[in-house]
Amino acid sequence: MNPILQNKNNTYGTRRRTLVRLGAIALGALAVAIGAAPLAQAQETKLLRIGYQKAANTLVLLKAHGALEKRLQPLGVEVKWAEFAAGPQLLEALNVGSVDFGYVGEAPPVFAQAAGADFVYTAYEIPTPDAEGLLVPKNSTLKSVAELKGKKIAFNKGSDVHWLVVALLKKAGLSYSDIQPVYLAPADARAAFEKGAVDAWAIWDPFQAAAEKQIGARRLATGVGAVSHHQFFLSARAFAAKNAQIEKILLEEITREGEWVRTHTAQAAAQLSPIQGLDADIIETGLKRYAHVYKPVDAGVLAEQQKIADAFYELKLIPKQLKVSDAVLK
Repeated sequence: MNPILQNKNNTYGTRRRTLVRLGAIALGALAVAIGAAPLAQAQETKLLRIGYQKAANTLVLLKAHGALEKRLQPLGVEVKWAEFAAGPQLLEALNVGSVDFGYVGEAPPVFAQAAGADFVYTAYEIPTPDAEGLLVPKNSTLKSVAELKGKKIAFNKGSDVHWLVVALLKKAGLSYSDIQPVYLAPADARAAFEKGAVDAWAIWDPFQAAAEKQIGARRLATGVGAVSHHQFFLSARAFAAKNAQIEKILLEEITREGEWVRTHTAQAAAQLSPIQGLDADIIETGLKRYAHVYKPVDAGVLAEQQKIADAFYELKLIPKQLKVSDAVLK
C-alpha cells in the first residue's frame, strides 16, 4: 500500500476513535446530569413552615383543604404545619427560627418585639372585639368590671386577652395592680374557672363560646368598646424579604378561605368540629364573632399596636419602649 495513503488511513482511524470516545464521554455526562436532576430539584425545594393555633379557623381549614399546597407545589415549595397552644408560644418558635409564618392576636407581637424577635407584620384581620370576653361563673354575683377589684382573673400571659384585661380595667376606673392576675393557658384556665379557683376568666372564641354553652359561663364584658381585637399574620423578616411570591400566594389563599368561611359558616363549623373537638353549634357561634376579612398592614393598625406597646411599657409588662413600625418590611 502507498505509505502516504496508509498514513492518511491511520490518521483518519485515530480521529474517528477519538470522536467516538468523546461522544461516549458526552453521552455519559448527559446521563449523569439527567439522573442528578431530581436530586438537584429536591435540594432546591423551599420550605414554608406555618405556625397556627387550633382556634385559628381560617388556617386550620386552609390546612385541611390543601389548596395552598396545590398552589405552591409547582414552585417546588413544601408546606409544613405546626400547632401551638396560643400566640406567645407560636411567636417563641418564630423567634428561634422554627416557623416562618403565623397567626396571632394583637398583644403577642408586642411582647415578642420587646424580646427581640425579628418578625414583620404581614396582614391583619379587621376588628373582632366580640370574639373575646371576660367570663364569670353562672352563679357569680359580679355584675360589672369595677367589682373585680382584688379579684383573681385568669388569662394567658402575653396573649390578646392580656390587653383586653388591661383595657377593661382602665375603662372601669381600675388599674392593673387592683386585680390578681393568674397566668394560665386556656385549658388550665378553664379548669381553674370551673373549680372556682379564680373569679373571672378572659378568653377568646371558640373557648369563650364553649364555656358559655357547656357550663353556662356569663360574659361580664366583651372587647366591644374597649379593644379592637385585631388578629395578625406575621412573618420571619428574613423569610418575608426573600419570598415575596410565596407570601403573595399564601395571602391570596388565606383571603379565599376567609371568604368561604363567611359564606359557608355552618359547613365550616361542621368541618372544624372534629378538629377542634367541639360541637358544631359552639364553633359556629365563635365563627360568627370573627370577621374573616384580611387586609395589608397599614398606618392605622400600626398606630393601635403602638398604643398597646406604650401601655404595656408603662405597666412594666415589657422591658423597653418599642417602635412598632420597626416590625414592618421596608
